[in-house]
Amino acid sequence: MKKFFYKTGKYLKESYNELVYKVSWPTKAELSSSAVVVLFASVIIAVVVFVIDFVFEHAMKFVYDSI
Repeated sequence: MKKFFYKTGKYLKESYNELVYKVSWPTKAELSSSAVVVLFASVIIAVVVFVIDFVFEHAMKFVYDSI
């Protein structure tokens, strides 16, 4: 059990050191521009899915009404 706590403590210390000293965090400007890109991409994908759904729905109504 002592070995478990030792390994856990070592893991937490190494994780902290990596997050503080090795990770390069984005600046506020980089984060904002990335968020805007993700927002626009999400909106575009949502519109494309809506159009495909709308066309498919009307195509199926046409097929079922003609039977």
